[in-house]
Amino acid sequence: MTIDVEFGGRAFAAFLFDMDGTLLTSIEAAERVWSLWAAGHGLDVAAFLPTLHGKRAVDTIRQLGLPGVDPVAEADRVTEAEIADVEGVREIGGAGAFLASLPPDRWAIVTSAPRVLALARLEAAGLTAPAVFVTADDVAIGKPAPDCYLLAASWLGVAATDCLIFEDAPAGILAAERAGAEVLVIRATHTAPLEGPNPGVDDYAGLDAAVGADGGLILRRAGLRPAARSA
Repeated sequence: MTIDVEFGGRAFAAFLFDMDGTLLTSIEAAERVWSLWAAGHGLDVAAFLPTLHGKRAVDTIRQLGLPGVDPVAEADRVTEAEIADVEGVREIGGAGAFLASLPPDRWAIVTSAPRVLALARLEAAGLTAPAVFVTADDVAIGKPAPDCYLLAASWLGVAATDCLIFEDAPAGILAAERAGAEVLVIRATHTAPLEGPNPGVDDYAGLDAAVGADGGLILRRAGLRPAARSA
């Protein structure tokens, strides 16, 4: 089978991965918890749910501007409920094997979830946290700000502009782009085409990372194709 080399065969210093929707799917659990929360605050649940993915809980709540609601306290309550409900959390196809094939000091997870929730979801999905693990607790400003990706790159001792970032949600993709990195969109949880120029794959099946002569990581996959654009 022919292996197509994406990004012009460019060698990257490191791979950075979002978690929810990128390495694992937690949509079922997250939407159960957030649906109850939204209904309890009189929100239109169907309209609200698409707005929460890829962002920190505190930012999601703060942006609503609900009178008399403390975003930090509410986010803590939502997080506790999410930790208690990991039913349906599972690995996205081939993610674990792909991560296991990477040099351990060349990749990181960068998630908008608090650390305790992120660890609970990784365990539920059968995945292991890497040495460099940036969570909502580590930054003052969450995605779509690039801070989390810049921090992960610095902890790995590389420049964000030399990284490939694996993302799924618009807020995270924008954060990656603002960090100056290349982006690969993981479409496993998408129900509709995502607008944008970044290449994408459905999951990690057949994905391969070759180590170049300079030690950089080169992404390869049979049949890698551009992400669908909206008309």
